[in-house]
Amino acid sequence: MANSPAAPILLELVDEDGTTTGTAEKLSAHVPPGRLHRAFSVFLLDDTGRLLLQRRALGKYHSPGVWSNTCCGHPYPGEPPFAAAARRVGEELGVAPFSMREAGTVRYHHPDPASGLVEKEFNHLFAGVVRDRLRPDAEEIADTAFVTPAELDKRHAEDTFSAWFMTVLDAARPAIREVTGGAAGW
Repeated sequence: MANSPAAPILLELVDEDGTTTGTAEKLSAHVPPGRLHRAFSVFLLDDTGRLLLQRRALGKYHSPGVWSNTCCGHPYPGEPPFAAAARRVGEELGVAPFSMREAGTVRYHHPDPASGLVEKEFNHLFAGVVRDRLRPDAEEIADTAFVTPAELDKRHAEDTFSAWFMTVLDAARPAIREVTGGAAGW
């Protein structure tokens, strides 16, 4: 029996204020010039204040093989961003975030030179702690690393990161500082 084609993945389109305006198929929303859509980015730290990074799997259609924040993605239409973020952390990393909190929102428009696709997102940010042993899904994640701020600076200078990484990290820094109690230097 032949496999039936998968249903298209839909994203929630939004206006500049984050109000839902409709839906679009995932890939079509990322084709230049891009369509503003809802997304989320998660930053999880260990109990010593090191940030968990992931290197995206080489099979990803968008930004394969680059380092990025702990987890990112898109809520299903109508799915609360917090629920989507917790769901994807479980799906990608095989753990549940501990004490995850909202960390604001940020809008951006970043072309990805490697793929030719565009990230035009209204991004909901979350920060929290991870305490369980990671069980990354190899279809999503090629590698993980916990880094201090100094180690991140060195890695960022030497490796390739996602086009959106510094934008979301800078926007999430106040919440990351709260999670670490300000002790880790974020």
